Amino acid sequence: MPPASSSTTSSLAASMPPPNSDLETTWRFLEEGVDHIMTKLQTGVSYSKYMSLYTVSYNYCTSSRMHGNAESGGLAARTGANLMGSDLYNKLTKYLVQHLKTVRDGAENLVDEDLLQYYAKEWDRYTTGANYINRLFTYLNRHWVKREKDEGRKGVYTVYTLSLVQWKQNFFNHVHNKNQKLAGAVLRLIEKQRNGENIDQTLVKKVVDSFVSLGLDESDSNKQSLDVYKDHFETPFITATEVYYTKESEAFLAENSVSDYLKKAEERLKEEEDRVDRYLNTVTRKTLISKCEQVLIRKHSTTMWEEFQKLLDFDKDEDLQRMYALLSRISEGLEPLRKKFEEHVKKAGLNAVEKLASGGDGAADESIDQKAYVDALLEVHTKNSETVDRSFRGEAGFVASLDKACREFVNRNAATGSSSSKSPELIAKHADALLRKNNKVAEEGDLEGALNQVMVLFKYIEDKDVFQSFYSNKLSKRLIHGVSASDEAEASMISKLKEACGFEYTNKLQRMFTDMSLSKDLTDQFKEKMAVSHPEDSDLTFTIMVLGTNFWPLTPPNVNFVIPKEILPTYSRFQQYYQQKHSGRKLTWMWNYCKNELRTNYASQKYIFMTSAYQMAVLVQYNDYDTLNLAELVQYTGISEDILKQVLSILVKARVLLHDGEGEPYDLNPSYKSKKIKVNLNQPIKAEAKAESTEVLKNVDEDRKYVIQATIVRIMKARKTMKNQALIQEVISQISARFTPKIPDIKKAIDTLLEKEYIERVEETRDTFRYVA
Repeated sequence: MPPASSSTTSSLAASMPPPNSDLETTWRFLEEGVDHIMTKLQTGVSYSKYMSLYTVSYNYCTSSRMHGNAESGGLAARTGANLMGSDLYNKLTKYLVQHLKTVRDGAENLVDEDLLQYYAKEWDRYTTGANYINRLFTYLNRHWVKREKDEGRKGVYTVYTLSLVQWKQNFFNHVHNKNQKLAGAVLRLIEKQRNGENIDQTLVKKVVDSFVSLGLDESDSNKQSLDVYKDHFETPFITATEVYYTKESEAFLAENSVSDYLKKAEERLKEEEDRVDRYLNTVTRKTLISKCEQVLIRKHSTTMWEEFQKLLDFDKDEDLQRMYALLSRISEGLEPLRKKFEEHVKKAGLNAVEKLASGGDGAADESIDQKAYVDALLEVHTKNSETVDRSFRGEAGFVASLDKACREFVNRNAATGSSSSKSPELIAKHADALLRKNNKVAEEGDLEGALNQVMVLFKYIEDKDVFQSFYSNKLSKRLIHGVSASDEAEASMISKLKEACGFEYTNKLQRMFTDMSLSKDLTDQFKEKMAVSHPEDSDLTFTIMVLGTNFWPLTPPNVNFVIPKEILPTYSRFQQYYQQKHSGRKLTWMWNYCKNELRTNYASQKYIFMTSAYQMAVLVQYNDYDTLNLAELVQYTGISEDILKQVLSILVKARVLLHDGEGEPYDLNPSYKSKKIKVNLNQPIKAEAKAESTEVLKNVDEDRKYVIQATIVRIMKARKTMKNQALIQEVISQISARFTPKIPDIKKAIDTLLEKEYIERVEETRDTFRYVA
């Protein structure tokens, strides 16, 4: 709609020409109105006058009468209506050219902000007027312009677009092309803002938006080209940006710390992002930010990489976050950081264990405390894991660096020496301590969290089969001796291991619990039977555990144990009962895992001694003898001399037996006294504990041979034929989740399978094998 006005101005006083008026009469009336709109629109135009202008334009364009003095512009052969449109279009074009010459003259001596103010003011006035004029000549646009364009005539536009074309040719090009006068003024204003001065951002936006509006697609007026914006503003703007930040960044780093520079670069990048949002075209964002990243980050990336270690060493979290955020913006910017971080974590882990290990010569320390060891590893992992989450946003590359470093120092450190089995052994023993009764962690209710921490380290263990063997061994002891913190905790840990390694890894562990449940039922059934058939033995408490050989890592004792007569009847009755219940099964009695409670009748105070089976076998001999020497005890118990000596030393140390030295007999102490009524004499024998570790590792080595062989057979069965090197790599790939197989062991397994005729060499080749079905 045109601006409303209650009165017409004198410049619009001319009366409306009648229909079919000639071009000169028509244009004289129209030119007066157009000029008022373009120069004095602020004074208003009445609705009636605006409609008069519209009607005159419409009447002339629809007139079919030919006018001899028409400005045909080379279109003399056209019909009347077409010719009318052409004449009017040409008149309007000439007016715009003349009008813009006057506007251009006003800008002649203006520079910088004065020029921009003038340009913006005239642009607003001109484009507003052009919009109104465009509507005045609606019929011209809708019919004549459209028909000309449909017929392929170049250089014909709608009236508004024509106005922009003329502005560009007759004002913009003259003002701007004079030493890049216009763009230069904008760039100097932007530089002022970068230097901290306040500027009129609305002014900049108006001028910049005009650059965009002047981008006209000559083939399609409905499309907009950004050529003017890019050529006349964006290109010099990007160049100026590069020059500005190159100079500033170099000067800033010469006088300030890297930490301060990180803040400065972060602020500058944010400012440039904000600049695009406030007054630049969005198409500039990618080019501008890319250029800023190149100048502010890439050119100084080496300096940042060199500073990274200091930031890690002094836990400068905020600086690390900034450095990560900046370097993540450029390709390969983070890779040097990831490598340095990996070395940092690895060094921290090795140093933490070094403090625990005695000597520091790389030899494994047998006496190292497993809790202290695990705590040291976890402390390093936790601290650096938090750094990854907090400073590096949990980025996958840094997570991988953390994992790689942890895998290295968890498996090879001052406590492990050259042994790859030491770390899984210590971690398994720590898990055992957590899952036992009277453990402080269990009592404080944070057992689940502690087990989760064990699983953190378990993830990094390379020889998971070693952990499995030690864990299985310790679990069997907890179950046999009834010292588990809770069944729920045991089930939780097995569930975690199953989730990490699969069903096969925990199958035997779960079968142990099944055996325990079946054993409880078996004991109850046996007791019920004995209560009826042998009520005289009701004061003898008896619990049995029948454990499957394939699922329990128990080693039968290498002794000819003489079963004491005190328990022989019960032993024989159960042996008979079980054979009747399960014909064909063989029972192997694990005396080295049995425990007993004995009541004393000889001392002034009655005590209950909690003993091992071997201690019980020794003590019950004193029901018949007052004094016994070592040879007699070996004869009566069947226990080997080396083990018996350790059994006796515990009893002597507890003052239950008296012994004056080598070669002297062992006497029962009639004056035995203790503050406790229930005395635990069942202490572990050192030789057995050491032999346990040796036995576990021996079993692991044996199991590995069969795992490698089974894996080779499985692969060859699927592939039928394979070359030697490919087979070795495939075996390593499939087994590495459980342990890292050694190539000589794989070759030995291949030779074994060749001998057993599971595989064979392909004829006329030395390095290709075929599966033998």
